[in-house]
Amino acid sequence: MNCAYYVLFRVPCFVPSLIVPCFKARVPKILVPARPTCVLCRASCLTETCSCRAVPVLCHVPPGPLATFSCGTQPPCRHLLLAMFHSPAAKKGVYGRVLCNRNYVAKDINFGVGARAAMLQGVSEGRNVIIEKSIGNPKVTKDGVTVARSIEFRDKAKDVGANLVKQVAGATNKAAGDGTTCATVLTQAILTEGCKSVAAGVNVMDLRSGIKMAIDAVISDLKSRAQMISTPEEITQVASISANGEREIGELLARAMEKVGKEGVITVDGNTMVNELEVVGGMKLARGYISPYFVTDPKTQKCELENPLILIYDKKISDMNSLVGLLELAVEKNRALLIVAEDVERDALAMLILNKHHAGVKVCAIKAPGFGDNRRANLDDLAILTGGEIISEDRGLTLDKVKEEMLGTAKKVTVSVDDTIVLHGGGDKKLIEERCEELRTATGKSAATFDREKAQERLSKLTGGVAVFKVGGASEVEVGERKDRVTDALNATRAAVEEGIVPGGGVALLYATKALENLKTENEDQRRGIHIIQNALKAPTLTIASNAGFDGSTIIGKLLEQDDVNFGFDAAKGVCAAFAKTGEYVDMVKAGIIDPLKVVRTALADAASVSLLFTTTEATVLVNSDDKNKPPSRVPNMDSLGY
Repeated sequence: MNCAYYVLFRVPCFVPSLIVPCFKARVPKILVPARPTCVLCRASCLTETCSCRAVPVLCHVPPGPLATFSCGTQPPCRHLLLAMFHSPAAKKGVYGRVLCNRNYVAKDINFGVGARAAMLQGVSEGRNVIIEKSIGNPKVTKDGVTVARSIEFRDKAKDVGANLVKQVAGATNKAAGDGTTCATVLTQAILTEGCKSVAAGVNVMDLRSGIKMAIDAVISDLKSRAQMISTPEEITQVASISANGEREIGELLARAMEKVGKEGVITVDGNTMVNELEVVGGMKLARGYISPYFVTDPKTQKCELENPLILIYDKKISDMNSLVGLLELAVEKNRALLIVAEDVERDALAMLILNKHHAGVKVCAIKAPGFGDNRRANLDDLAILTGGEIISEDRGLTLDKVKEEMLGTAKKVTVSVDDTIVLHGGGDKKLIEERCEELRTATGKSAATFDREKAQERLSKLTGGVAVFKVGGASEVEVGERKDRVTDALNATRAAVEEGIVPGGGVALLYATKALENLKTENEDQRRGIHIIQNALKAPTLTIASNAGFDGSTIIGKLLEQDDVNFGFDAAKGVCAAFAKTGEYVDMVKAGIIDPLKVVRTALADAASVSLLFTTTEATVLVNSDDKNKPPSRVPNMDSLGY
């Protein structure tokens, strides 16, 4: 008997259910009773519900239509089901049924208070710090945006609310690089009170106006109380607070900023057992030597050139005759020669290696860093730093016409297999400063994140150098958690240097409530919006105190009685007395508990922006969560993969 066996795969991954023919597997014929049953739990398809929740279960019913089970609303089980079909009509019916099921997705539409209340449940949940990943080890983190991205709910309305928090945390992280947890707490506080007010019949537009007035007043008050920082100790304090009190991280970051300057590049890496800081002065090019035959120090596998001439060429070099004049010039001047070109190949490369080993010429060749327009920009920067010119046919220059004054110079160049470091270039200081100013302007005006990062990287190479913070840890999970804290600390430090600092621990926002007491409004609904922001500004301090085991309301009441805006509560040094929980009240700035103004300001502005949209929501359109016919997504979740 000619028959094909069809296997229905219910796969728990990123592909939909597939029905594929299998002509190799041969199994005994399955006897089907008069009333078809589930092949796993033997429940009748016509009278019972399949207890194993396999959706759908396909049975062999000769002759007649295919039979399926009604399996309720529970998620399907992940079994491998087997069915046999003897007729072409049965096969066609299966394919048609699968295609039909994919074409229709039901949606739920909710309105008004019910819609906002359902989404608010998603905003109010999610305090995970250990995050399971679909691939790799679990991630342990205290970073607000990382935790927010990991939160997903089966309930679609809750998931929409959680996505609003993700949007707030993501926007704050993009603008300031820190403060995502503060932004999440503020968002929840504003949304909770806002939804209550709208449900009570407050005019939404007046409420919106009141919230906007309050936010503007608070930001103005914060800016007026900000203090600029510059000393290493102040930078250490900011970085230590953002790194959850780990002073070692703060001290290393302060040292890095002192070495490379405020505009220098500080990268975070993790491949050591202990925290280390490596500072590279001068310009670092992400290209190593083309051939290991250029190595001058076999022990370190590096090529070191003292006071070399530097040729900068924007094309490939393959003709050895074009390099004869340059080599003669280097020998005549008794100088080393560094060649930076798109590539050096064939005869030209062989001639360089031959002259190095047999004629004693100190020479090395590297590929130009970057690609496309970025490569040309890097060559321009290198030419300005070293005082040379780019030899380009666009300028009417060829290798045959190169003169000594067209070549760049530097005190020392160190070339390894991966990178090249140019120290103390011989370029004109005035021209270097002009190029730095151009890059600062480009960084401020660029709308694309990639272009802005590249401009900042080029600026750092011209001004200070590069510092590499090597995060230590005994395991991959520990290194990952520390890298998150170091990254937050680095972003917070840059923000503090840029706009200044305010007292930390949430007290800057707490004391800003006093600026709202005399704010004039046109009606009570606007006044209600101001009250919402006043209450929300207390949430960070309240949350910190509650998490430390203290009565947040009592602490807030005592702080608001003070006139000193730097006076705050140090929860880390709090003690529990026999009669009540008390803590240590200190000058937050002197104690080193400080926050960057940019972080606090951005967190508040982003939280208010999304909350205003939420409170004016009157309807939600959601994919029906009971719909069993929707196939799984083919695209993996990038957040679970660490992107």
